[in-house]
Amino acid sequence: MSNVTQQQFKRVWFITGASRGLGALIARAALADGNAVVAAGRNAAAIVERLGESPALLAVALDVTNEAQAKAAVEAAVAKFGRIDVLVNNAGFGLLAAVEESSDADVRRMYDTNVFGLLNVTRAVLPVMRKHKSGHVVNMSSVGGYRSAAGFGVYCSTKFAVEGITEALHDELKPLGIHATVVEPGYFRTDFLDASSLVVSEEIIGDYDATSGNVRRIAVGMNHNQPGDPDKLATALVALADAPTPPVRLPLGTDTLKAIAEKNAYVAAETESWKALASSTDFAS
Repeated sequence: MSNVTQQQFKRVWFITGASRGLGALIARAALADGNAVVAAGRNAAAIVERLGESPALLAVALDVTNEAQAKAAVEAAVAKFGRIDVLVNNAGFGLLAAVEESSDADVRRMYDTNVFGLLNVTRAVLPVMRKHKSGHVVNMSSVGGYRSAAGFGVYCSTKFAVEGITEALHDELKPLGIHATVVEPGYFRTDFLDASSLVVSEEIIGDYDATSGNVRRIAVGMNHNQPGDPDKLATALVALADAPTPPVRLPLGTDTLKAIAEKNAYVAAETESWKALASSTDFAS
C-alpha cells in the first residue's frame, strides 16, 4: 500500500544520476512543477542535501550497474508513491580518447553505466508502467548519439546504443500506452567536461594529435563555457513530459540542431554518390 497517494502529485518521476549536474536540475524542475520525484544516485544523502527534504521527494541509493539495487529502488518508489510515470535514464559519464587510446577497462566501465545500467533500470521500471498502461521512458543521449567525432568515438558508441534501444522501445511500448524518447543535448554548461564526469585516457598517441589531441585541448577551453543553459534543459524535459504526443528524438541546443542538419546533408550526398554500387547487390529480377 502506498504511503502517499498518487493524486497529490501531477506525475511520479524516477531520475537516475540525480545527485548533481543535469539529474539534480531535472529533479528540481520536476518538483517545482508539482511532481513527485524519486531521485536516484550513489549517495542518497547528497541528493537530500542538494534538493532538500520534501514529502514529494524520495532519495534512493542506486548504482545503476547493480541490477538488484535497481529493482530495490523501483520497489521503494512504488511503495512510496504507488507508480512511476516518467523514467529519466540520466546516469552516465564520458571518455575522451581516440578509439585506439581507449583502454579496455575504461570502455567496459563506461558501457556498464551508460548502456547496461540504463537497461537495468529500464527493465526494473517497465513492469510498473505496463501495469498502469501508461508512462514515458526518457533516455538521455547526446549530440554524440547522432553523430560521432574524433576524441569521443567510444563514448558516442554508447549513445548510439541508447538511440537504437530507444527507437525499439518506442515501437514496442507505443501499443501499451507508453512513450519512449531519446534526448540529444548538445554542449551544456555543466560539469560534464570535469574529471567527475569525464575520463581522459592516460595513453596519448602522437599520430592522433591533430584529431583527438586537438579535441582534448578544445575541451579544456570549453569547460564551463558551453553554450547550453542547463536550467533551460531541465525546463524542456518538464515540457516533454507534458506533451500528449512526445517525439522519438528531442535534440536540445542549437549546436545539436546544426550537427544533425550537417550529418543529414552529408549522408544524403554520400548515399547519392554511391547509389549505383549500393543498388547493384540485389538478385537480378
